[in-house]
This record gives sequence, C-alpha cells and structure tokens, in this order.
Amino acid sequence: MSWLPKSPKARRRLWVVAVVAPVLAVAVGLSLYAMRDNVTFFYSPSEATPDKAPAGRVVRLGGLVETGSVARGGDGEVVFVVTDNAAATRVVYQGDLPDLFREGQGIVAQGAFLPDRSFRATQVLAKHDETYMPREVADRLKAKGEWRPEGEPAPASAAPSAGAPVT
Repeated sequence: MSWLPKSPKARRRLWVVAVVAPVLAVAVGLSLYAMRDNVTFFYSPSEATPDKAPAGRVVRLGGLVETGSVARGGDGEVVFVVTDNAAATRVVYQGDLPDLFREGQGIVAQGAFLPDRSFRATQVLAKHDETYMPREVADRLKAKGEWRPEGEPAPASAAPSAGAPVT
C-alpha cells in the first residue's frame, strides 16, 4: 500500500507542497540570518552584564540620569551616569544632547559598551513631555518598585470600598 494519494490531482498538490515548503523555509531562514545584525537589544544598567551585552555590540541602555553626574567637556563630550536604582553605568556621548535631557529624567542611549564597561553612546533619546518615559524603562522600574509617575492612581488596596463614605 502506497503512502501517495491515488488521485493524480492530489499527487500533484502533494508534490507542489513538497517543493514549495523547503524553498519557503530557506527564504525565511536567510531573511532572519540577514537581519540579525540589525536587531538592537534594550537593557537597563542592572541587566547589562558582560554576557548579555558584550563589549562592541550595539545595544540600547535605558534608565534615569543620576543627579549630579552630568559633566560637559570643552570638545562637546558629555559624560553622565544612567541608573535603574539597582546599578549604574557611566555613559560617554559626543555631540548635542536633546533639549529635554536633564538629571533625574528617563533616557535611552544607543551605542556599545567599551572593554572597561563604560558605555559609548552614538545617540541619546530623551523624554518628550512631562509624563513620558520610554516604555521599557518604565516597565523595568515599575517591576522593581522604583518608579511611579505623579499621575498614577494609588493601588487598589488603598482605594475606599464601595460602602465607605468619601471625605
């Protein structure tokens, strides 16, 4: 008993699928292989270990600019520290910073770690209004219980119950 269908039409369909499936799999595999260098991973300072973010690999580093850490050089170089309140990373950036860049605010810097584990940024992105923080940074800070925006409501346990009078 043969595993091929008896109908000539069904056999033709099976051969078409048998030829197209590997070709499609190879095309997807080659596309993913070609894009691997264009993927930029995001890390907070406490997650940016030498294993996850090796020196020389382009990554994004996000967190809060530590108060009192910004130092500007005469040649346009800016050095500051990015923290997630668990770890801190020294960032070196050559160029003009965004207008909204300031201490205590959330930023995302794209660049690469140097062998000494300082971060050489090629691009710095700052928040665009008073309530914005990059989603990845906010999620990680919230997960650690370190960040809560001013407009965020109190936890449900602190809200009055339905029968309780509101004063």
